[in-house]
Amino acid sequence: MFKPIIQNFTVTYQYGLHFTEGLFNPENTLLKDIVKTYKDEPVKLLFVIDDGVSKAHPNLVASVESYCDTYQENLKHTSSIIVQGGEESKNDQSLVTKILGEINERAICRHSFVVVIGGGAVIDMVGFAAAIAHRGVKLIRIPTTVLSQNDSAVGVKNSINYFGKKNFIGTFAPAFAIINDTDFLTTLDQRDWIAGIAEALKVALIKDADFFEYIEKHAFELRNRNMEVMQYTIYRCAEIHMQHIAKGGDPFESGSSRPLDFGHWSAHKLEQMTNYTLRHGEAVAKGIALDVAYSKLIGLIKEKDLHRVVSVFENIGFDLHFPITAKSEMDELLKGIEEFREHLGGKLTITLISEIGKKDDVHEIDINIMKKALNLINESSRSKVE
Repeated sequence: MFKPIIQNFTVTYQYGLHFTEGLFNPENTLLKDIVKTYKDEPVKLLFVIDDGVSKAHPNLVASVESYCDTYQENLKHTSSIIVQGGEESKNDQSLVTKILGEINERAICRHSFVVVIGGGAVIDMVGFAAAIAHRGVKLIRIPTTVLSQNDSAVGVKNSINYFGKKNFIGTFAPAFAIINDTDFLTTLDQRDWIAGIAEALKVALIKDADFFEYIEKHAFELRNRNMEVMQYTIYRCAEIHMQHIAKGGDPFESGSSRPLDFGHWSAHKLEQMTNYTLRHGEAVAKGIALDVAYSKLIGLIKEKDLHRVVSVFENIGFDLHFPITAKSEMDELLKGIEEFREHLGGKLTITLISEIGKKDDVHEIDINIMKKALNLINESSRSKVE
């Protein structure tokens, strides 16, 4: 018998998160410079744009084409296609087929770029299409919402929803680069402006007490659209996310712990139960509040810490109430615990907090106590309204 042949190899990934304003202003050379670092000759670019962004910025497609013409020695514009935005883009598999068809028709190869401009859901979907075309076409992400600039676009994951489950199909495929353009934030509606802050509070609660205190101190400024405060909040949140990916020891989630999904087991299920009428960040805010209340009820944290967490979310403008009225709805929501475990595999691992800024993983959830935690959050939210 032949002996087994064992081989080890290491692959190094490097990508940058860039910050700018007026990305497609001809005087701004950032996009050209990023592409030029790969190859100093004309490189094909296929642009995929979120329809919500194109409506809010009606000159965007023309600006993209004009920008590529200005730097045609490096940028070869092939086409700009508009796709549906929001979570529906991840529920509609025909959009993946549409992008694959465009990649094929425009002869986009591994030495070309797909450039996606949009919110987190569109970036997830387009990233998935790019990752499976030719076993991986280079991707540049240009996120346009708070949540995508500080969280979803800075990671290494791409996905679509399937079987009614969030992110059931997906890949781990880092982008070539991510570009955060502040100008896109100016046209967000208030819900989207606020929703993305949930992810900043998430990383603050599990990793950085000082950052939590910053958000707590500036909660009303964030609510009132102070751009300087928001820019720092996005920067620090993205920085913590990227540090975790690089130094957390498990960038492709081969283990059982997902601290960056703190509060997400119920958030993902709640999005599904509400037919995605809830923004992802809105569901995450509720999910974090729920798990912090659970942490309090099992004695991990003090009541004053629960009060601080609930207060900062509400001061920013989040509604933490769970739209759960019937026992059947409660039971359906709690199925999210097992679905969360199933998505990753291995043993159940739920991230809680033992103090502000410090995570604590648990491997069992007491369902009855979790129900009490949900009632606690709903009662607190109801009393605030009354």
